[in-house]
Amino acid sequence: MAGNPPEMASDAPQQTGPAPKAGLGLVRRLRTDLRNPLFLQGYALMANTAATAVLGLGYWFLAVRLYSPAAFGEGQLMITAMRLFSSLVGLAFVGVMARFIPISGRGTAKLILRGYGVAGVTAVLAALVFLLTLPLWGPAYAELDGLLPALFFLASVLVWTIFTLQDVVLAGLRQAVWVPVNSTLFGVLKMGLLVALAFALPQGGLFGGIFVSWIVPTAAALIPISWLIFRRAIPQHVTRTAAQHTVPPGLREIGRFVAGDFSGTLSTLLVLYLVPVMVGAWLNDPAQFGYFSVTHTLGCMMGLLAANMAVSLTVEGSLDSARLAQTTRNALRRTFLIVGPIVAVVIAAAPLILLVFGSELSEAGTPLLRLMALGVLPMALVEIRLGTLRARSEARKLAMIQIGMTVLVFGSVIALFPGFGVTGVGYGLLISQTVTGLCVLPGLRRIVALSRTES
Repeated sequence: MAGNPPEMASDAPQQTGPAPKAGLGLVRRLRTDLRNPLFLQGYALMANTAATAVLGLGYWFLAVRLYSPAAFGEGQLMITAMRLFSSLVGLAFVGVMARFIPISGRGTAKLILRGYGVAGVTAVLAALVFLLTLPLWGPAYAELDGLLPALFFLASVLVWTIFTLQDVVLAGLRQAVWVPVNSTLFGVLKMGLLVALAFALPQGGLFGGIFVSWIVPTAAALIPISWLIFRRAIPQHVTRTAAQHTVPPGLREIGRFVAGDFSGTLSTLLVLYLVPVMVGAWLNDPAQFGYFSVTHTLGCMMGLLAANMAVSLTVEGSLDSARLAQTTRNALRRTFLIVGPIVAVVIAAAPLILLVFGSELSEAGTPLLRLMALGVLPMALVEIRLGTLRARSEARKLAMIQIGMTVLVFGSVIALFPGFGVTGVGYGLLISQTVTGLCVLPGLRRIVALSRTES
């Protein structure tokens, strides 16, 4: 941010004299990083991903043992269908929130409420279309047929949409340190309710213990986080940025950005949320889908690490475009420093990681998890590039990159699934992410080559 002290502009403090011990050097580096908003927000979002992954493992570990394989798979199917619309639409607004919340000044609360409203209505309408076309999706989703299941499903979609947006709202307000706190409490409550409902609601599906234990804590979490956002974080943000951003961005400026970023982000999110729904329809076996879903979720969690730093990059780049080159360099270094070792460990230990859920899942899911882990590396380049484009409001390029990658993914997955099964999903993702990573590399090189003072 403009006006930061010189030591915050660099990736690490300048060292003089004898080299410190490794442990002390790491502690000093971390303390310096935490004074840099880019790293503080990025690390907080990464910590949230890590906490979500660990608690998610615990949740599904309990679910596998407390519920029958059929109930486990049916619960996964309902959660996957709900997240298709909630996360698909909610996360499509992530770029808009990260780009404009930092510079909205006194219009911040209005921007956030409008974002909630548009995202919520869009997600519910999309889910309604899904419910009206249930016969096209096969018998796996037949339970959603009927007025009461439909209303409960639509309400769940709305709740999860707002829950999804709250993380990026906190990041845009430079309050991302609260995100892992919220996720940890949510995860613990979710596991406790899962155990409590194992005997009361042992069945699968929409009204089973798995889905109910997922959505009830989500609804409860909206209340304290909304209070934090609107009663504390927004007033502090307005006070802090009032002198820099006296005029909020206009609807025309936001609209131009949304026209490019929303369509591109929406297409990318189809990869995360429509592909599992398609696989569920192709497999037509709840138990087998449950195994695929756990593996796919773990793979997606690794990809979120790079996306977390990209969100922080967008926020900081929006606040201070003059330092975008240095900010991008720092984001790239930290992303690969963190993601690289994680990918290596997951590739080596994939069978042991999945063995927690049983030998059958370990054997079936190991190839898919390894391929998804390998794809995280080129995807890190893509995410950082998208972060720079959002910071510069280059919506057309955003749409081109994301839509192009989506076409590659669906084409390759549809072509490879008949021959390779769920492993074909991994091959399709890896091929598409690698090609896209190579395509964005020249643009990234141009950004990091800019001088620190060039906007």
